[in-house]
Amino acid sequence: MAAIEYSCDPARLDIAAIVRFLQQESAWARGESAGRICRALEHSLPFGAYAGPEQVGFARVITDRATFAYLSDVFVLPGWRGRGVGRGLMAAVLAHPDLQDLRHFLLVSREARPFYRTLGFAPLEAPERFMRLARPHVQYRPHP
Repeated sequence: MAAIEYSCDPARLDIAAIVRFLQQESAWARGESAGRICRALEHSLPFGAYAGPEQVGFARVITDRATFAYLSDVFVLPGWRGRGVGRGLMAAVLAHPDLQDLRHFLLVSREARPFYRTLGFAPLEAPERFMRLARPHVQYRPHP
C-alpha cells in the first residue's frame, strides 16, 4: 500500500474530486451545487488524505478554533476504504493544534457512529438542550 500523507493545506485539495464525490456519491450532499460546496470549503478547516498526488480522502471542520467545531463531509474513496485511511484522517483532524481546547466537537452520522465512538465521540448527553433552525425554503439536503 502506498504511504498516505495527511494535510490541511487548502492548496493541495482536489476541489473537482471533492465536489464530484459530495454531489454524486455522498448521502448527505448529493445534488448540492458546486458553488455552495466550494463556499463551504473556503470557510472551513480542510483535511486531505493523499496517496502520492491523488487525494483519496477528505474531511472538513467548521470551527471558531477556540470553543466549538463541527466535523463534516468526511469520506474515503471506495477503493481506499478498509486500509486505515479514515482512521489516519481522523487522527490528523483530532491532532490539529487549533482544535485541542474546544468545549464542543460535534458531528452528525447515520452509518459511521461505531467508527466515531472508537475515537471518543459519544451521543449527546442532553439532546433536549440542542436546537436547530430549519430553513426548508433553502435548497439544502441535511444529514439524514
